[in-house]
Amino acid sequence: MMVELAEIFKRYGPAYRAKFGERIPQSHRQAMQAIEQCRTEVLGGHVYQCNACDEALYSYHSCKNRHCPKCQNDIADQWLARQQSFLLPGPHFMVTFTLPDDLRSVARRHQKVIYNLLFRTSAAALQELAADPRFVGGQIGMVGVLHTWGRNLTFHPHLHYLVPGGGLAPDGQSWRPSRHNILVHVKPLSKLFRAKFRAALKKSGLFDLVPAEAWTKSWVVHSKPVGNGEAALKYLAPYVFRVAISNNRILKVENDQVTFRYKDTTTGKTRYCTLTAEEFIRRFLQHVLPKGYVKVRYYGLFAPGQRTRLNQARQLLGKVEPAQPLDGGQARPVPGRETSPHDRTVPCPKCGHPMRLVETLKPKRCRSPGASC
Repeated sequence: MMVELAEIFKRYGPAYRAKFGERIPQSHRQAMQAIEQCRTEVLGGHVYQCNACDEALYSYHSCKNRHCPKCQNDIADQWLARQQSFLLPGPHFMVTFTLPDDLRSVARRHQKVIYNLLFRTSAAALQELAADPRFVGGQIGMVGVLHTWGRNLTFHPHLHYLVPGGGLAPDGQSWRPSRHNILVHVKPLSKLFRAKFRAALKKSGLFDLVPAEAWTKSWVVHSKPVGNGEAALKYLAPYVFRVAISNNRILKVENDQVTFRYKDTTTGKTRYCTLTAEEFIRRFLQHVLPKGYVKVRYYGLFAPGQRTRLNQARQLLGKVEPAQPLDGGQARPVPGRETSPHDRTVPCPKCGHPMRLVETLKPKRCRSPGASC
């Protein structure tokens, strides 16, 4: 029988909350509670019955928390469909900026500040270097996605940017393509990124928390061509909505330890990791983002205020349909999918015949904050 994240939280969450108390951020408590309650009677739901065989089906509501592995499956496809509408013709690049080890302890404690600086300084560095005539010599477009975990749940904050291979000239009258296999050189980009981050961190009040060695090390920046961009978008889409671990990767819970599988990024082989339940919960929760934090952002030609220049670029490249409004990775309902429980067709799990709605179940109230009810 598959072990779910919700079951681990239900079994070991009370002890975890009792041990760490007020040190647990409210966003972590809310995520734990939502995941524990997802698709249970606590959230209410509907009861359907089959006219053919009298089979009853209880359909409970989802928690809709963005960190819940049960709630983030279908909306990635919706996001992907919207993003494909603004891809520009021609080659694209994936540029990745990684936060160095020396800054990760600060990032855990000050997520919003550090993640904002990571976005702002990396985007500024890439745009500045791309504007240099030695590389592109124009304004590029960028869609960036924040990703915080390694495959074994370690804390590994980094940003992926999808960037068209070229930019709009300053006068808006021509498109300036990059070289087919190089957008910009990563060594000067790494140095510029480090310098901009250092300067911004000094203004944040957190500079003294970072070891001095961080500013003498090389920062990891990677850039590679990714074809016309469609495959790269498909690669990015799951990161927008995927959570740190899916239920199907959790193999067992035994002797208060959790075992899960992951793919080694170097060899591509399947590996197995066993952690104490407490450490497993800690690793998962460090990837819970602050409430309302937007993990997808748009810069340059793709920024909301640059719609005119983006359409100029599209026309120069022969793609004349207007760019669609972009969003910050928040899913919107697909038109036509909003159906009431009375109109929804639910097949019987036993005989396959249509079922009818016979009862609406109201949500149950929790007796105390953080309780799983």
